[in-house]
Amino acid sequence: MSDTIRKPWNRGELLLVMNLYCRIPFGRQHSRAPEVIELAIVLGRTPGSVAMKLNNLTSLDPEELARGVKGLPGASQLDRRVWNEFHEDWERLAIESEQLRQQVIPTAQRSSDDLNADNEGPTETERTVKVRLAQSFFRRTVLTVYQDQCCISGNPIPELLVASHILPWASHPQHRVNPRNGLCLSRLHDGAFDQGLIAFDDDYRPLLSRRIRDHLSHQAIRDNFVCYEGKPLKLPEKFYPDRRFLAGHRERLFQDA
Repeated sequence: MSDTIRKPWNRGELLLVMNLYCRIPFGRQHSRAPEVIELAIVLGRTPGSVAMKLNNLTSLDPEELARGVKGLPGASQLDRRVWNEFHEDWERLAIESEQLRQQVIPTAQRSSDDLNADNEGPTETERTVKVRLAQSFFRRTVLTVYQDQCCISGNPIPELLVASHILPWASHPQHRVNPRNGLCLSRLHDGAFDQGLIAFDDDYRPLLSRRIRDHLSHQAIRDNFVCYEGKPLKLPEKFYPDRRFLAGHRERLFQDA
């Protein structure tokens, strides 16, 4: 069905558009992008209408506005409501939108992360399935906004990249799926960050712990850590890491003593 008669958008459709907003670079928010065409087909809408709705959402993003990216005016009350729902409860809305996506996107068109998330076995609980969906959403969003590169080293190999939580998953459930609580890191740098061996200052520059500095005589330490010290990390296209979260990591985990 075409939407040339401008049929109203419903909440479920907007959840799917918001899900796509989180996993598509700004430069592909146009009617020719495969992801946009795919969603338009399952919604029975035109690619142009889906692209327009993505850019309506961009107009609601204060960080994009601060960077001079204005999006398109005309966001509806429902657009604003769905935007606010996501930002007030990332985990619940991420799971709900992922469940909807599983229902409408053919299996053959889903990524390996998608298939891993919905590959539940007979003994898995509903909660386990939801955790998988939340983790899949978080990983895909974080890697996308960092353009599939480690924000410290630039490593571009997906199998070696981690969607790292700034504030730990277990102790900060309210921020588990918030993309501003994420960094795209290589497995090496993720391990160091998770153990408090590195941190980031308020200007997004890597800080090295005393334990790292105790091994400056080793070439591997100089090549993998020292050479990046003080250099701003590569910032994401959207969903900048929250400075409050980085400060919380420094206060609770960073081994600077």
